[in-house]
Parts: sequence; C-alpha cells; structure tokens
Amino acid sequence: MNQWQTAEFQPPHLTAMCAWEGSTDYYRDMVFHGGIYCPSRVNWFRSQILPVQHGKGSNGFKSRMTGDWVAGPETLSEEELEDSRHDFDTESASHPLATEEFWTSRLPDFSKINVPLLSAGNWGGQGLHPRGNIEGFTRSASKEKWLEMHGKEHWTEFYTDYGVALQKKFFGHFLKGEDTGWSEQPRVLLQVRHPGENFVERGEDAWPLPSTEWTKFHLHPEDHILTAEPQTQDGALTYGGLSQGVTFLTTPLDQEMEITGPIATKLFVSSTTEDADLFVIVRVFSEDMKEVTFIGAIDPHTPVAQGWLRASHRKLDPELSTPYLPYHPHDEVQKLQPGEIYELDIEVVPSCIAIPKGYRIGLTVRGCDYEWPGGTTAGLGTHAASFSGVGNFKHSDPQDRPEEVFDGDVTLHTGPNHQSHVLLPVIPTK
Repeated sequence: MNQWQTAEFQPPHLTAMCAWEGSTDYYRDMVFHGGIYCPSRVNWFRSQILPVQHGKGSNGFKSRMTGDWVAGPETLSEEELEDSRHDFDTESASHPLATEEFWTSRLPDFSKINVPLLSAGNWGGQGLHPRGNIEGFTRSASKEKWLEMHGKEHWTEFYTDYGVALQKKFFGHFLKGEDTGWSEQPRVLLQVRHPGENFVERGEDAWPLPSTEWTKFHLHPEDHILTAEPQTQDGALTYGGLSQGVTFLTTPLDQEMEITGPIATKLFVSSTTEDADLFVIVRVFSEDMKEVTFIGAIDPHTPVAQGWLRASHRKLDPELSTPYLPYHPHDEVQKLQPGEIYELDIEVVPSCIAIPKGYRIGLTVRGCDYEWPGGTTAGLGTHAASFSGVGNFKHSDPQDRPEEVFDGDVTLHTGPNHQSHVLLPVIPTK
C-alpha cells in the first residue's frame, strides 16, 4: 500500500496547475493578432495532426520503440478520416470577430481558476505563448499563483534540468506535501535576458514589476529619432501600407537600461484607404548598428518584442485597458475615412532585455511582418520550410489583406496634439 492509500496522508491540495508555454485566448494569442489573421495553425494542423490522426493505422508511422502503429491499429479510408475530424484552423478564418460564439466558447473563465498555479512563459514565443501565460497569471482568481519567464527554444527549459526541477518543486509542495522549498519561491521568477543569449535569474514580487518606471519615447519623424521629449511641432511621415515601413532610433544609451514588462504604443494614423494594418517591432541595436535578436521559441532570430493592430479594430475595452496594456474587444469593424487621423493604441507582447550602455532602442512601424536583416534560416518541417524572424507566425493571407484595402499610403502623425510614442517599462538598474 502506498502513501496515497493511507488514511493518515492528506496532501494539501488535490489539484495544481502548471501552464508551461500556454495560451488563454485562441483569438488574440494565435489566430487574429490585433485583428489580423495569422494562418500558422493551418500548416501546423496539416503537418502535425493529420499524419497521426487516429485511424491512420498502417498508412501512418510505426513506433521504433514498441513496433505499434502510432495512430492506432485501425486503418480508415481518407473519406472516413475526413468525416471524423473537425478542421478548426481552416474554419477560424471565417470568424473575424472575437465576440463570435466560435471564440467565446473557447475562452477560459478566469474566476474559476482557483487552484495553485504556476504559469511559465517564453520571452521569445511572441506569436503564441507569453501573452497567454502572463494574462493567465494576472487574471486568474487563485491566491496561490506564480509566474516564471524564460528564454530559448520552445522545448529546452521544459525538458532540461531547470524546468524539470521547477515543476517537481511546485508539484511536490502542493500535491505531495513535501518540503521542497517552494514556500520561499518568489511570486515572479525572471530569467532576465541580456544580449548573447545570457540570462540572469531574479525574483520579483508582482507583475508588472513594482519598480517599473513607465517611460514614453516619442517619435520624431523629421530625423527618425526616439526621445523622451514630447513633440512640440506638427510632423508626419508616410509609408506604403504593405511595405517595410519606417524605423525610429534613440541616440546611444548613456547607461545600461533594462526593459521588462508590458509595452504599449500610441500612434496617430491616417490612411488613403478604408483600413490599415500596423506591425510594431521594438528592437535593439549594438554600437556598430547590428540588430540584437534572440533565439525564440522556434525562430533563431526573434526581435525584442512585437505588436499588431488592424486600424478598424482600434476600439478599446475601457474596463480591461490600462495605459500599458490596451485591450481590444474586437467586436466590430470601424472602417477609416481616408485622410482622417485616428488614435491607435497597440498592445505589444511583454518582453525583457537588459540593454548595454552605447546600444540603441529602435521602434519600427511596418505594413508587413518583421524580417530579420540577416535573411532567412532553415525552418522546421512541422511549421515552415524557412524562418525570417517570426517563425511561422506570418500574416500574409491575401484574402484577409487585399491590396486594394491595405496597400494604400499610411501616414504617422506627430505634434502637440498627436503625441505618438512607445511606452516602455524601464526597470531601475541596481
């Protein structure tokens, strides 16, 4: 008889939850970033689900370990296989608003998450995981909850000693009543990211970090710079709606600066058409103006942070939005009047980077996905043949982004009444 069967042993909890690189919102986290359709899961479904669908049988793969058919012993026809599956990912494209039952039926009820929770996210999983991990941590009702944020590939920290030890420490404490030291665990455990894939562990009390100094860096179009000083004169800068856009840079930093937490961008925008897609990328450049990228969840050259917004989805939820975290209900389409200026608040995926002295911070506003300046690299067969900086999280579906609507001229406006800026979570260095 083991300890679970004895009347004397009563674990402190019967349930505990560990969400390791998870998500909370199918619509916002992975399929419609900022209201822009991302078909990444269509490729994933076809390459990772269909080959192992139950019923593939002898038409599928055989396990080298057991000699059994991976997808079960039964072999169904292609017609039977198709009839027994639901292609969620292809169907997603036909539901462009987050308030449709298709999406709301898949949303979690955060008020019902009241068990001990460990949420572990990846700084580099920007097209899917970190937003969900952080939102799950902040919005869940559990009083016993912890957040951990790390870097590197999607699988590394889960399977290697660091991740295994952390999970055993958490579950051992709550499910087995062991003295694992979890009672001393900081509520927020960060692997603070430095250039060169270097990480320094640090504990914090809350998210966003209590020491955060919310700092605005304003866009100055006349010389493409970012400064802490607001704009005093009206200005404007125009780029093609499907182009690589424009980049704004700070001067070299006179001291090290850490950015850790939520990021938001406020842009005043007009378009020559009835809509526009905004792709916002927070970037860092070394002293010799080479961009600093990181090994992401799947892409080896991931930028510091990314955000997306379709201008016609600019409406904000006043109850859930904060200055550093705009929340869009995505419940209606508000087309633009060509030439009229609109205020857009864009959520940027939270990030972390300790920027050395002499480096520069950049903000790029584009009409298409980020592309690493170094070119493409080999991808993963289950996601994409090649990666260019965003993994398989691309937004290039021609039906979602027809040229006649999204390839107009987009203008960024600045000035005393149009203070376009990026809000960064600056953490005082010790």
